[in-house]
Amino acid sequence: MNNNKNNRVLLIYTGGTIGMGKNPETGVLEPLDLNHLVSCLPEFSMLKTAVETYQFTQPIDSSDMSPRLWSQLVRIIAERYDQYDGFVILHGTDTMAYTASALSFMLENLTKPVILTGSQLPINQLRTDGKENLITSIEIASAVNSDGTAIVPEVCIYFSGKLLRGNRATKTNADGFNAFESFNFPHLAEAGVNIVYNVDHILKPDFNKPMIPHTAIDPNVVVFSLFPGLQENIIRHVLDAPELRSIVMRSFGSGNAPKKPWLTRILQQASRRGVTIVNISQCLAGKVEMTRYDTGYRLKSTGVISGFDSTVECAVTKLMCLQGNFTDNKIVRNYMSRSICGEITI
Repeated sequence: MNNNKNNRVLLIYTGGTIGMGKNPETGVLEPLDLNHLVSCLPEFSMLKTAVETYQFTQPIDSSDMSPRLWSQLVRIIAERYDQYDGFVILHGTDTMAYTASALSFMLENLTKPVILTGSQLPINQLRTDGKENLITSIEIASAVNSDGTAIVPEVCIYFSGKLLRGNRATKTNADGFNAFESFNFPHLAEAGVNIVYNVDHILKPDFNKPMIPHTAIDPNVVVFSLFPGLQENIIRHVLDAPELRSIVMRSFGSGNAPKKPWLTRILQQASRRGVTIVNISQCLAGKVEMTRYDTGYRLKSTGVISGFDSTVECAVTKLMCLQGNFTDNKIVRNYMSRSICGEITI
């Protein structure tokens, strides 16, 4: 590994806990200016890479993250792609896995690291986890092989000593520093005394081809979870929405659903209307196998397709991105059954 002092990383601040301070009047945490955040880190002067910053005009709480802002992030990165060796995005934890998943599809043939990180405590608090998360993210974003190519040319989440593939990660803890995990895919790196990269699991793009940015998004997706007592009228009203293009259905276990005739019927009607219905498991680990049990097989016969071992964040954003690029839902369905950038295991 070669950490060249000439390497440059762009630090993009969207908002989130890491850059927050207490309002003296209300005591509520509010976003601070990026300059204040950097002033909390004298460690910046010790970094082996040059760090430049870009701040959202109005820092946001990650609960307000939106597809429009994903497109803005893509444009920020695309316009500066050749100027930097990597990118670090400071982001609130609540929707970080959604943003990481979306960016993985919107930055086609990514050849440089895009690392999302943040913290559970503001960076100016004594026990903050923000300093380590930020400093290590910058090191990973600037890390290159001996031939000058990026060690981790992926969209990733770095948090609490673990580097995770962005479209495999999910937030699992609201209070602990160990906030994220990727249950169905190994960690890409572990940061202890040294940063140890699991190179066999890292994507290997064609470094001779350009990165292709995509900014079109169609968010006409709905997520619903199956549960005992699910009511026909409520689900039918949701599925009858004329704007609806796709559904992420969170089923039981390995992809099972109740054998109720009304559920089979309305799913079949939606599928015939061109709505893409993707079946993912409510379980954190494991995958959908609709041929394992009769209840899953019934779903398959209605036109529901398997989401394999996808996270809900990945399934939602993948559908949004595909729908933004293709008006034909048959093409969307076809791509949902493929691994585009390591997001599912087939």
